Amino acid sequence: MKKELRAKLRKQLAALAPATIKARSLDAAHLLFEQPEYKRAEIIMTFLSLPTEIDTTAIVLRAWQDRKRILAPKVSWEQRRMLPIEIHSLADGLTSTSLGIREPVDGMPIPVGDIDLVIVPGLGFDPFGNRLGRGRGFFDAFLAHKDWRGIACAIAFEEQFVALVPAGAHDIPVDMLVTDQHVRRFGR
Repeated sequence: MKKELRAKLRKQLAALAPATIKARSLDAAHLLFEQPEYKRAEIIMTFLSLPTEIDTTAIVLRAWQDRKRILAPKVSWEQRRMLPIEIHSLADGLTSTSLGIREPVDGMPIPVGDIDLVIVPGLGFDPFGNRLGRGRGFFDAFLAHKDWRGIACAIAFEEQFVALVPAGAHDIPVDMLVTDQHVRRFGR
């Protein structure tokens, strides 16, 4: 069922025009900026968007403007986990992986326990906070880290909110979901 849902949601996202993605991403970002979880956060980790997903550029730029520290995940394939690395630019110090994912070239990992808010990607989300990722499990492993105490906030387009996301034992739900139209919070 996950495979079919992934295919359906990927198709929906691929049909969105770049201008639509940009405008609706800004709507979601502005909703996020109004939330107490964002306002309180001093250290934020966010994914760096692929062209067919909600764009996190405005979040990064605003966070810097608000004097927050911004981290981006760097995948350590040897350790099978993400390392939270601070970034200071969206132009310098980044590379693209073979999958097209932008990540920091290098840097000292920030302790997971120091991160206040993680902006989580995904293809689909349900009313229980379950998240359908891309299938590699890196964000689930990160959110299951023994030192993680922050808020996991997914950001997506409204049509990515679905009735049910199949969830297994290793799938970690998010605390909140911000779309271009709504903010939803889920109890842990």
